[in-house]
Amino acid sequence: MDDIFTRLLTLTSYISHRFIQFIEDLVFRDVIRCSENLVVVSSERNPGCSCHSICTSISEGCSLSSKPCISISSPTVLEGRTSGLREELLVNARSEFVESNYNYRGVPIFFQGLMLPLSSLRFAWRLSLLSWKQFFSYLRCIQVQVQSITSRVCTTLRGSSDDIGWLQCTPGMASVEDGTARFLELLAGIRNGEHKLPNSFVYLLIPGLFSNHGPLYFVGAKRFFSKMGLACHIAKIHSEASVEHNAWELKQYIEELYWGSGKRVMLLGHSKGGVDAAAALSVYWSDLKDKVAGLALVQSPYGGSPLASDILREGQIADKETRKIMEFLICKLIKGDIRALEDLTYEKRKEFIMKHKLPENIPLISFHSEASIAPGVLATMTHIAHAELPWLPFPNFSNEESDNVQAGRQVPVVIPSSAAMAVCALHLQLRYGEKSDGLVTCRDAEVPGSVVVRPDKKLDHAWMVYSSRKKNPSEPDSCEMCEALLTLLVELGKMKQEARENSND
Repeated sequence: MDDIFTRLLTLTSYISHRFIQFIEDLVFRDVIRCSENLVVVSSERNPGCSCHSICTSISEGCSLSSKPCISISSPTVLEGRTSGLREELLVNARSEFVESNYNYRGVPIFFQGLMLPLSSLRFAWRLSLLSWKQFFSYLRCIQVQVQSITSRVCTTLRGSSDDIGWLQCTPGMASVEDGTARFLELLAGIRNGEHKLPNSFVYLLIPGLFSNHGPLYFVGAKRFFSKMGLACHIAKIHSEASVEHNAWELKQYIEELYWGSGKRVMLLGHSKGGVDAAAALSVYWSDLKDKVAGLALVQSPYGGSPLASDILREGQIADKETRKIMEFLICKLIKGDIRALEDLTYEKRKEFIMKHKLPENIPLISFHSEASIAPGVLATMTHIAHAELPWLPFPNFSNEESDNVQAGRQVPVVIPSSAAMAVCALHLQLRYGEKSDGLVTCRDAEVPGSVVVRPDKKLDHAWMVYSSRKKNPSEPDSCEMCEALLTLLVELGKMKQEARENSND
C-alpha cells in the first residue's frame, strides 16, 4: 500500500512540476521581453543561489536516484545574464522537485503531500519579489529622469542671471572712471568744426562678428577719416574666427602698419573686434608695447554676452540640438568657427581674463549704449513682414493673360537691424532687468581700469558701424562719435605719458 501511495505522490509531484515549469515559461517570456535591462539589474544585485550550489543540489538529488537528471553544470547556463536569472529560478524549482522526489523515504505521507503547496508558495513568493524589484527599478529610473529634467529646467530658467556684471563683483579688478562729460565736450567741438586728431598715429578700425557679411561695415568711418588726411585702415581679419586666432592676426597686422609707417597705432574695435584687440594686447604686449598707443572698445562684450551664453550653455533644455543648429549656421553656411561664438560666453571670458590681463599702462576707453525699445522702433517689424520677397512671381488671379506680370521681379528688402536689436534689448530687459544695446549689456561692456563713456542717446549695437538712411542734421552721426572717442583716447595717452614723466623725475 505504501508503494502505491509513494508512486501516486511521485506522479502528482511530476505533474505539478511540469505545470509550474509551464507557468514559469509563460511568465518569464513576457517579463524578460518587456524589461530585459531591469532583469539584468536584478540579477546583478540579487544573484540568489550560485551556480555551484545549484549544481550541488542537483548532483546530490541525482546521486540518490536511478533515473536520469538534468545537469545544470553545463556552460549554457551562463550564456547571458538575463537567461542566467531565468535558469536560476528554474533550477531552484527543479532542485526542490528533485529533493521532494527523492527524500520521501522515512517521511510520513501526510507531510509528503504538503510539499506541493509549499513549493508553489515558495515560487509565488520569489515571483512577487521579482515583481517588486522590477517595480522599484522602474521608480528609480523615473526618479533619475525627473531629477534630470528638473535640473535642465532650472538651468534654462536661471540663464545668465548669476554671470552678468561679474567683472564688477570680482575682487582685485581695477575701478573705472567716468569720461562721459569730456566725451560730450569733444563731440560738441567736432560738430562745430574743431578736429583735433593728430596725423602722428595710424588709426586701425577692427570689425566685429559677422562683419565679413556686411559690406558697409566701418566704410563710412574710414572714408570720414581719410577725407581729413588721416591714415585709417580696416583690419582684414576673419571675423568668424576664434579670439585667439584673431589676436595673432591683429598682432601681425599692427606690426606691419608700424614698420610700414613708423607711427604708433590707435585701435578702435567694435563688438567682438574690441575683444580680439584686447586679447592681442594681453597676450602679445611684450611685442606691441612700443607700437600701440591706445585701445577703444566700442560696445564690446569684454565680460561676455548673455545671448551667446544662453545659446551655448550646457545642461539646459535642448542644448545639444541648439548647438548643432549653430554649428550648421556658423560652420557650414558662413564658413566660420563655432569658437567665435563660444569665446563670447561668460565661461570662456572668465577663463581668458583670469589668465591674460590687460596691461595697466595703456590708455583704455569703454563705450556702451542702450538701445531704444520704443513702440515705434518695434513696429518696424510689421513693415518687414509685409515686404515682398525677391525672385518670386506675382500671381495673376484674373483669367486674362497680362503682359505686365513679370516672373521673378526683385523687390529690395531692408534688413530690420534696429527692430531686431530693439526686440533683443526688450528681451534682456524683461528677463534679466539689464540695460543693453540689444546684444551686449552695459555692465559687461565696462573694462576694468578704463575710462567709461555712457552717452545719453539711445543707440543700438549696429548704429556705430552702419550709416543710417535718414540722418538728422541736429544729431551727431557714428563717424563723429568715433572721432570723439579717438580724440579722447589721444588725450588719455598724453596724460599717462605726462604722469610717467613726472614719476620718473
